[in-house]
Amino acid sequence: MRFGILGPLQVSGGESTVTAGRDRVVLAVLLLHAPQVVPVDDLVDAVWEADPPVTARGQLQTCVSRLRRLLVAAGVPGETIVTGPAGYRIVLGPDDLDAYRFERLVAGARSAVAEQNWPEAREGYRAALALWRGPALAGISGHAVRRGAASLDEQRMLAMEDSFALELRLGGRSGDLVAELTELVERHPLRERLRGQLMLALADSGRRAEALAVFRAGWEILTGELGIEPGPALREVHRRILAGEVEPADEEPEPRSPVRALPRAIEDFTGRHETIARLRKEIEEADPSFSAVHVIDGMPGSGKTALAVHLATALGAAYPDAHLFVDLHGHSLHSPLPASTAVGTLLRQLGVPGERIPAGLDDRLALWRTELASRRVLLVLDNAASTAQVGPLLPAGPGCLTVVTSRRRLVGLDGVRAQSLTVLEPAEAVDLLARIAGPERVRAEPTAAEEVVRRCGYLPLAIRLAAARLAHRTRWRVADLAQRLGAPDRPVLAEFAVEHRTLADAFALSYAQLPEPVQRTFRLLGVRPDVQFDQYACAALTELPLAVAREHLDELVDAHLVDEVDAGRFQLHDLVREYVSELVTVVGGAPARRQALQALLDYYLHAAASVSHVLEPNGNLQLAIPGQPARPELVAVAVQRGQDWLEAERRNMVALVQLAVQEGLYRYAWQLARANWRQLYLGGHLDELIQTHTDGLRAAEALGDDAGIAIMHNYLTSAYFRLGEFQRSLESLRVVIAIWERLGDVAGRSVATVNLGLPLVMLGRTREAMHYLELGLELARQTPGWHAMPGALTNLGSVYLGLGRYSDALRVLRHRLFLARQVGKIAVVADTVGSIGGVYGRLGQRDRALRYMSVALRIQRARGNPFAVADLLNEIGNVERRCGRPEVAAQRHREALVAMRDAGDRAGECTARNLLGRAMLDLGDTTAALDLHRQALLGATKIQTPYEQARALDGLAHCLRPTDPAAARSYWTRALALLIQVDSPDQHEIRRQLRELG
Repeated sequence: MRFGILGPLQVSGGESTVTAGRDRVVLAVLLLHAPQVVPVDDLVDAVWEADPPVTARGQLQTCVSRLRRLLVAAGVPGETIVTGPAGYRIVLGPDDLDAYRFERLVAGARSAVAEQNWPEAREGYRAALALWRGPALAGISGHAVRRGAASLDEQRMLAMEDSFALELRLGGRSGDLVAELTELVERHPLRERLRGQLMLALADSGRRAEALAVFRAGWEILTGELGIEPGPALREVHRRILAGEVEPADEEPEPRSPVRALPRAIEDFTGRHETIARLRKEIEEADPSFSAVHVIDGMPGSGKTALAVHLATALGAAYPDAHLFVDLHGHSLHSPLPASTAVGTLLRQLGVPGERIPAGLDDRLALWRTELASRRVLLVLDNAASTAQVGPLLPAGPGCLTVVTSRRRLVGLDGVRAQSLTVLEPAEAVDLLARIAGPERVRAEPTAAEEVVRRCGYLPLAIRLAAARLAHRTRWRVADLAQRLGAPDRPVLAEFAVEHRTLADAFALSYAQLPEPVQRTFRLLGVRPDVQFDQYACAALTELPLAVAREHLDELVDAHLVDEVDAGRFQLHDLVREYVSELVTVVGGAPARRQALQALLDYYLHAAASVSHVLEPNGNLQLAIPGQPARPELVAVAVQRGQDWLEAERRNMVALVQLAVQEGLYRYAWQLARANWRQLYLGGHLDELIQTHTDGLRAAEALGDDAGIAIMHNYLTSAYFRLGEFQRSLESLRVVIAIWERLGDVAGRSVATVNLGLPLVMLGRTREAMHYLELGLELARQTPGWHAMPGALTNLGSVYLGLGRYSDALRVLRHRLFLARQVGKIAVVADTVGSIGGVYGRLGQRDRALRYMSVALRIQRARGNPFAVADLLNEIGNVERRCGRPEVAAQRHREALVAMRDAGDRAGECTARNLLGRAMLDLGDTTAALDLHRQALLGATKIQTPYEQARALDGLAHCLRPTDPAAARSYWTRALALLIQVDSPDQHEIRRQLRELG
C-alpha cells in the first residue's frame, strides 16, 4: 500500500515522508475524498479554515507541487495528484490505500457471516482490524481532516463490534475478550452495543455479578449525563443475564438477506397437481453435481408463469443463496430481451454494482458464471423466445435449478426436462373459479359453473378475468355470468381458440361492464402500437381532457384491462391487446380509428419537434415541420420533460412511423422520423434511425414530396456514416444534392455538399473531398443564413489537419469560432474549441491543447453528444501519451472505445482501438497492443477506411519490430501504400522506419 490513513499519515510505509503541516493537511484531505475532485476552495478552507490569506491559492499550488516531488522521491508516481479545472484529486489503485483494503475486508467478512462461513468471517475481521495503527490520521488537526478521520474511526468501531459479536457467537473466547472489551467500554462509555457485549462475555465466563455491575454503571452514565434510559437491546441483555438464559448467539451479527427476486406466488393457485408432483420428484432426485434445467411451455394463458413461480416458491428452501427472476419478453410485441441485457439484469439482482458489470456479452457471461460458481441458485427465465436467447443464461455450476417458460418448445436445449401445459382439467377449472369468486356461490350452481369454465376454454387467465368480475358483482348468479359469456354477438379471437372455446368471452364481459365513455377510451387504445404509454398520449388519442383520460385509465386498471406497469406508465396485456385491436374496428369503424390515429400522431409529432428544436435550434426542424399542435397543453408537458420525454417515448415513435406508413398517413410518417432524428442519433440508436427514416423515405416517395425525400436521405446518411457504410452515405447525399439543385435550394445544397466531404475523407478520397468542401463553403456564402458555414469550416479544418496543413486548419477553425461566438452557438463553440485543441496537439503545444480540449469535453458531456465526447477523449489520450503519460492515455482511449461502441460508431471504434494499442505498447503490454491493432485492422478493412487500416498496420509493425523485423517491414510497406493513397503526412514517418530497418 502506498498510503496509510488508518493511523498517522503514511506514504510508502514511512510516516516522515510528508512533514510540512499544510502539505499533510492537503494530502490527508485528498486521500479522505479519493477518487473525487476536491475543489480548490475546500482545500483552502481545510488548510487555513476561517482565515485564509490573499495568496492562499498560490500557496496551495506550491503545496501540491511540493507534494508531487515528495511522492516521486518516495516511489509514488508524480501524476498521482491530478489537477483539474475545479480542483485536485488523487488517483489510487484498489490496493494503494489502507482504508480501501479495510473496507473490502470488512465487506467480505460481513458477506461470509451472511453465508455462515465463520472461519472466513473471523479471518476477514482480524485482517481488517490489523490494518489500524492508531486513530485515523493521528497528529493532523483541522476540522476538515478530523471530520473525515472521525468517520473512519466510527467504521473501525462498527467493525470491532461486529467482530466481537462473531466471537461471542462462536464461543470459546469469552474470557479473552473481557479485557479488550473492558478497555473499550471505559473509552466509549456511551456505546451500548459494546457494553452489552462486555456483559455477555463476563456472563459467559461465569462472572454474572460483574456483568450486572457493568449494566448498572452504564445506566448511571446514561441517565446522569444524558437523561435517557438504556436502549431495548441493552435492557434485553440485562434481562437475560438476570434470568440465567444468556445465549451469545442472540448477539450474532444480522445476516444479509439472501436475494429473493421471485414475484409473489399467487395465493389462490389451483390445479396442476400431477404436473407439480412430477416436477418436484424430478428436481429433488436430480444429480446435485449438475445444474438442472426444466422448461415449461404451452399456449398463451395456460398459466406457465404462475406454475413456475409456484414451483420455485415451494422448492426455494433447497436453494438458499438466491432466487432470481427475469422476463425475457419472448412472446410479446416487445423485442425479445437480448442475452446481454438479461444477464445484466440478473447480475444486478445478485447485488453486483453497475460499475462492475462489463459492457460486452462475453465478459458479462464470464462474470455471471463466476458469481454462480459457488452458489445454489434458483433461476426463473420467464417468457423465453428461443434456444439462442436462453442458452447463454443457463448456470453451469452444480446444484442450481433453472425453470424456463415459453410459448414455444425449446427443442434446441440439450440436457433439459420439458413439460408442456395443456388446459386445466374441468374439475380444476371449477375449483379455480370457486377460489376467486367464492366457494358457496359456485357450489350452489354447479352446472352454471361448469358452463362458465367451458366458455373460458379451461384456460386459467380467462377464468381469472371472468371470476374477478363475478366476485365484484355480488348480486349476480353464476348463471348470469355464464349467460353473458355465451352471448351470440360477442367478438372472437380466432388465433387464441381452443377448439370452439375462446378467450374473447372473458374480455367481452369485462368490456361490457364499463361505462360507455370508458368503453370508447378502451377501444381507441387498440389504435396505438403495443408499447407502454402515459396519460398524455391517452388524452391525445381520445381527444379528451387530461383529467378525464386519467379517470378512464384508472377504471380500466381496476377492471384488469390495462396494466399500470410503472407509475404513470400503462400497457395492454398481450391477449387484451388482441381483443381490443379487433374491437376498435368492429365497434368504432374505420373513420373513428383513423381520426384517433391522426390525433395521436399530431401529438407525438409536435411534442417531438418542440423538444428536439431545443436540442438543434438552427431552424431546420421548424422548416421541415410547420404548423401548430392540436393539443398545445399536452405538448407543453413534453417540452418540460425535455430529452427524458424523447427517450421515454422513443419506442412509441419508432412504432408510430411504421404505423403511419401502413395507414397511408405519409406526411406524419416522414415528419415524425425527422423530429426524432437527434435523439436516435445522439443516443446511438442507429438501427432505429435507419428503420424510421427508411419508412419515412417510403412515405415521402409515396407523396411525391421532393423536399421530404431529400430530408430523409440527408439524415439517413448520418447513420450510414457512423456505421461505416460510407458508400451508402455518398449515394444518399448525391440524391439530396440533385433534389436541392432541382428545387433551387442553395442552403440545402450547400449543407449536403459539405456533408459529402466526410465519407469521401473516410474512403481516402481526400482531394475529391477538398473539392466538395470548398464548393459547399462557397455555396454557404451565397445563403442569407450562416448555418451551413460552420459545418463546412469544421470539415475543411479536419481535412487540412489530416493533410498536415496545420496553419490552414487553424485559420478556418478560428473563422468558425468567430462566427459561432457572434451568434452564441455554444455547441459550435465547443466543437470548434476541441478541434483547435487537436491542432495544437499536432503542433506539439501539448499543455495548450489539453486546456482547449478539456473545456470542450466538459461542454460536450453536458450536451450528451457521445460522438464528440469520444473524439475528444481520443485526442486527449493521444496528447497524454506524447507527454509520457501512457497510463492516463490508455484510460482516455478506453473511455472513448466504450462510448464509440455504445453509440455504434464503427470507424470511431477502429480509431480508439488503434490509439489504445499504441498506449498499451508504451506501457509494455505488447500482447494487448497486438490484439487491439488486429481488431482495428479487421474493422477498418470491413468498412473500407484506408487511414485507420494504415494506422493499424503501423501499430502492428511497432509491436513486431523487436522480435520479427521482416513482418514489421511487411506491415509498414502496406501502411505506406495506404498513406500515399490518402495523401497523409504520416507517410514520412513510415518511410523513416523502413529506412532504419535497412
